[in-house]
Amino acid sequence: MHSLIASPFLEDHLIVRPGARGGLMLPPERYEDLRAHDDAAPAPDWLTEAVAGQWPDLDTAGPLGAFLTVRQPSTWGYSRASWEINLGCNYKCKHCYLGLKVNSGMPLADKLQCLRTMAEAGVLWLQITGGEPTVDKDFIASYRAAYVLGMMITVSTNASLLWRQNLLDLFHECPPYRVTVSMYGATKASYDELTQRQGAWDLFVQGMNAARRAKLPLRMSIIITEDNAHEEQAMIALCEGWGLEYNVFTNMTPTIYGGGEVLTAQSKEHLRMRKPFGGCNAGHTFFHTDPHGLVSICKIGRDDQISLPAEGIDGLARLGAIADRLMLRTGGCSGCQLSGTCTVCRPLAKHYQEAKAPLGSYCQHGFQKAR
Repeated sequence: MHSLIASPFLEDHLIVRPGARGGLMLPPERYEDLRAHDDAAPAPDWLTEAVAGQWPDLDTAGPLGAFLTVRQPSTWGYSRASWEINLGCNYKCKHCYLGLKVNSGMPLADKLQCLRTMAEAGVLWLQITGGEPTVDKDFIASYRAAYVLGMMITVSTNASLLWRQNLLDLFHECPPYRVTVSMYGATKASYDELTQRQGAWDLFVQGMNAARRAKLPLRMSIIITEDNAHEEQAMIALCEGWGLEYNVFTNMTPTIYGGGEVLTAQSKEHLRMRKPFGGCNAGHTFFHTDPHGLVSICKIGRDDQISLPAEGIDGLARLGAIADRLMLRTGGCSGCQLSGTCTVCRPLAKHYQEAKAPLGSYCQHGFQKAR
C-alpha cells in the first residue's frame, strides 16, 4: 500500500502523505518524470532526497511503486469532494441538519463506481461523512477503495465506534488525512441528552481513548446547543488536555429539507454573527455526493442534482452552471441593500427562509433589529 501520493491539484502538482500534514510542491516536469517512471525501478534520486527532507522516517528503498501512487491528470478541474456514504446514524441529535436519518444508499458496486468517477474528476481530498459513516456496512470497503485510488481522506464521525479493532486496523494500514470528531458535551448527562441516546457518552469516551492511543490525526468539532452550552469551557478544556485541535460551532441551521425544527436546539446566547460571505468554489472545484450518488454543489445547495450512477462523469459538466444559478440573489434576498456583506450564501439563506427561521439567526437585518 502506498505511503505517498503524487497528484495534480488545481493548477499545481503535489506530493502528499496520508496521515500527515504538509507536503511537497512538484514542478510540472518532475510530475511528468514520475508519470513516465517505471514503478518497478528505484525512485529517482531527486525524489529520494526531497522525501528525506520532508519525511525523514519514510523508507524509499525498493521500487517506486512500493511507496508512491501517481495520480493521472484530469480535465475536470475538481480537487475536493464530500460524500455522505449513508444518512443512517446511531444517534438522534436534536440539532442535526439531516432531519430524518434514513438508513439507505447504494449497493457497494455503485459506491465503488462513484469513487472511481470522483478520482477521474480530479478529487484528491475526500471527506466521508454521514449520518455516521462508520455504521455503514460498506464503510471499510469504500474507505479502502478511496485510499487505493490515491485520495487524502477525512472521516467525519461521532467517535462512537472508533474503539473497534477492524476500524483501527484499517486506519493503521490506510492512514486518514484527518478524523474530525463532533463533540456534544463534557458530561454524560448533557451528551446523552443532546444525542438522545443513553450510553452515547460512554461510547464517545471509549472511542476517543482508542483513537488517541492509536495516534489518529484527530480534530474536534465542539457543538454548542441549549443542552450543553453551560459546558462550553469544559469541552474546550477536555480538547486542550488531550492536546487536540478544535473548532467551536454555535450556529444551528435548518434541515437540508427546509425544516426548522432543529433550530430549537440553538443556544441563543451563543448565536454569532458570521463573517461576510465572500463567495466559494462550490460546484466549480468542489462538489458533494449524497448516499444515492446524486451530486450537488455542496451539502446545502442540493437543488438540480446530477446522478453519477446514471450520467457518469459527463454529468459534472453541468455543475458549474448550476452553482452560478443557485448563488443568485432571489426571493426575499433580491434587491437587498446589505447583500454585499451578507453572512450566508444564497442556498443557505433559502433554507432559513423555507424554515421560517427568525431573521436574527442568519440575516443582518435580524441582527440589527436585535441590537
